[in-house]
Amino acid sequence: MKIKNEKDFFAGLLFLVLGTGYAWGATGYALGSAARMGPGYFPLLVGVLLAVIGVFVMFKALVIETEGGAPIGAWAWRPLVFILGGNVLFGLLLVGLPAWHLPGMGLIVAIYALVLVAGMASRAFRVRDVLLLATVLAAGCSMVFVRALNLTLPVWPSFVAG
Repeated sequence: MKIKNEKDFFAGLLFLVLGTGYAWGATGYALGSAARMGPGYFPLLVGVLLAVIGVFVMFKALVIETEGGAPIGAWAWRPLVFILGGNVLFGLLLVGLPAWHLPGMGLIVAIYALVLVAGMASRAFRVRDVLLLATVLAAGCSMVFVRALNLTLPVWPSFVAG
């Protein structure tokens, strides 16, 4: 069988693999029932739905002809490196790295670092726009996660907050 749309086929394959892995990982938790859901019920359901969507997308890519076959282009290394790097930096700054005696910098500093680094993925990077976005996200996350949901997240660096 010939692949008629490469982009859709490999996107569907990615959905199928991630959904299957997610669903398989959820089986390690108690599932419960529809009336009394356990901690693994929703992740299992999401994983199965993601895998089913992947199968449909792959099927469409094998059946429906597209002009030129929608080939996969070159890897976009710049966005890949900066966006993944920003997320890793966010995790490190939020909680620190105790093995190396690096303290956590808190939610606000971590969000600013994430947005600044991930913003560099775009060739149209402008510091003013990125700082405005980081300010709105930091304020919003602080209000939602710390104030409204009462999550115990460090908001500021430990040496500042005490």
